[in-house]
Amino acid sequence: MSNIHATAQVDPGAKLGSNVEIGPFCVVGPNVEIGDDVVIRSNVVIDGRTTIGSGCKIFPFVSVGLEPQDIKYKDDPSTVTIGENTVLREHVTVHRGTSTGHMATRVGSNCFLMIAAHVAHDCQIGDNVTLVNNVALGGHVSVGDGAIIGGLSAVHQFVRIGAYSFVGGMSGVAADLIPYGMALGNRANLNGLNIVGLKRRGFPREQIHEVRKAYRMLFSSEGTMKEQLEDVEAMFSTNELARQIIDFIKSDTDRQFCIPSNVASPSR
Repeated sequence: MSNIHATAQVDPGAKLGSNVEIGPFCVVGPNVEIGDDVVIRSNVVIDGRTTIGSGCKIFPFVSVGLEPQDIKYKDDPSTVTIGENTVLREHVTVHRGTSTGHMATRVGSNCFLMIAAHVAHDCQIGDNVTLVNNVALGGHVSVGDGAIIGGLSAVHQFVRIGAYSFVGGMSGVAADLIPYGMALGNRANLNGLNIVGLKRRGFPREQIHEVRKAYRMLFSSEGTMKEQLEDVEAMFSTNELARQIIDFIKSDTDRQFCIPSNVASPSR
């Protein structure tokens, strides 16, 4: 059984799980699927080919699954998926994908999107991600598991934010941020590793100590990025944290990387 307020407009084609709560003046479209135990407060719009995972909490004036802000969009049959137990606070917007991207926008499980966060078309967000108030993600952005992006920050289209990284508030991120990295500023520079995040995840002290050495080698002022990466890979390939950073940098991307402010832009 679900609890649907009399003023809510739920299309008969929508699929609702058990124990769903839909508050006053909400609108749910015909191609929406809502999992068990979802709570949707008042004045929420969920439309398009959208799936809401079980246990999600959606607060007033959230908009999920509507057309993207992309002039090339031509009513593509694209989707939005929100994972389980994710919280969308007031005024969050999540737009559907496009044919020029993944045809899908995804937000993982156990995420916390605070007031007025914007997830643009084709974004791919991992699990346990936090977007603080007024974060804006451009189209095609990917955010790894456990990342935290501080309030009033903006991430440029196609940028990758690595797993368990941290972006300081009021930052403009125009380049890829390595896993476990910290970025701050406009345009954001790399400001070391997210040591607090590493400790919270329970990594052994020696492993953290090794990845700090790898970081210093990788972003030294001598040699090219390719040379530095080869040296780091030779010395630290068995370190799980270093391996994630190495693989991230070696993966195919057209964007530059966030680097420390005292290091010249690297040649790949």
